[in-house]
Amino acid sequence: MAVSYKDLGLVNTKELFKKAVDGGYAIPAYNFNNMEQMQAILQACVETKSPVILQVSSGARNYANATLLRNMAKGAVEYVKELGCEIPIVLHLDHGDTFELCKDCIDNGFSSVMIDGSHHSYEENVALTKKVVEYAHAHGVTVEGELGVLAGVEDDVVAEHSTYTKPEEVEDFVKKTGVDSLAISIGTSHGANKFTPAQCTVNEDGVLIPPMLRFDILEEIEKRIPGFPIVLHGSSSVPQEYVKMINELGGKMKDAVGIPEEWLRRAAKSAVCKINIDSDGRLAMTAAVRKVLTEKPGEFDPRKYLGPAREELKKLYMHKNIEVLGSANQA
Repeated sequence: MAVSYKDLGLVNTKELFKKAVDGGYAIPAYNFNNMEQMQAILQACVETKSPVILQVSSGARNYANATLLRNMAKGAVEYVKELGCEIPIVLHLDHGDTFELCKDCIDNGFSSVMIDGSHHSYEENVALTKKVVEYAHAHGVTVEGELGVLAGVEDDVVAEHSTYTKPEEVEDFVKKTGVDSLAISIGTSHGANKFTPAQCTVNEDGVLIPPMLRFDILEEIEKRIPGFPIVLHGSSSVPQEYVKMINELGGKMKDAVGIPEEWLRRAAKSAVCKINIDSDGRLAMTAAVRKVLTEKPGEFDPRKYLGPAREELKKLYMHKNIEVLGSANQA
C-alpha cells in the first residue's frame, strides 16, 4: 500500500527552493546511509535552524531497506521536534535512473525524486523525465532532472568524462518535462578524487586550486530560465585536514582535491538553491573512526567510535550551513 510523504511529516522542495532562490542561499542536500549520519545531519540543521534535504542514493536505499528507511524518515520528523526546532525535512532520491525506481520511492514516502536521464540522448532524457514528473506531480512530489554529465565515481554514479550543460537546451527541457529543479554540470564532479594535482594550480600557501567552475554557463542558464531552481551535484570541498588525518592513520586517500568553499558560496548566492554534499561527510566520519581505533586499538564497542564520528560530522555540517550554503536561520 502506497504511503504519502505527508503522512510522515515531510515536505517537498517547492516552497523551500522558492525561498532559497529569493534569499540567495542553498538548501543542504546531505547523503546518509546509517543512523549516525542521519542524527548528525538533523542535529546540525536544528542547531543552525536550517531546512534540510535528506538524500538517499539507490545503493543506500538497498543498503538500508526501503521499509526501515521510510520509518527512519518518520522518526527524523519526530526527532527534530524533540530537539526543539521543527525544521522542514525533505526525503529525496539521489540519481534515480529508472521510472520504476522513482515510482517505488514516491509510493514509499519520498517527497522529492531525481530522475537522471543525462546518460541518454536528449530526446530520451526528455521522455523519461516527463514520465516521472507526471507520476510524481499526481502525488504532490517534486522532481529534479539533469542536463549535462558529471565526471567521477560515487555510489552507483560512474562517468569517465564530464559534459557541460548546454545553456541552449535548458529552456526546452524545462518546458517539455515540467521538472521542478535542474541539476547542471559546470565543472563539479562526484567522489573525493575530483581533480588530479596535474589539473590544479598551486597558490602561495602551497594549496592545490582546481580548475575554475564554469560560472559563465551558470549565468547564461540563469538568463534563459530566470528564477528557476538550479542544483549542483558533486560539491564536496574535500577538507585536506581529514585527508591528512586519514592518511596519517593508515589510510590511502590519494590525490583527493575538492571544490573550494568560496566557489560554492558564490554559487549559493545565485539560482543554485540545492547543493549536494556526500564525500566530505564520509571523510569526516572515516577520519574520526580511524583516530579512535588508532588511539584505542582494543576498542570494539561501535558506539565508542561511531559516536565521535557523529560529532565530527555534525561539526562539519554546521560549518557548511553557516559559512558555505548560507542556509542557517532559514528554517
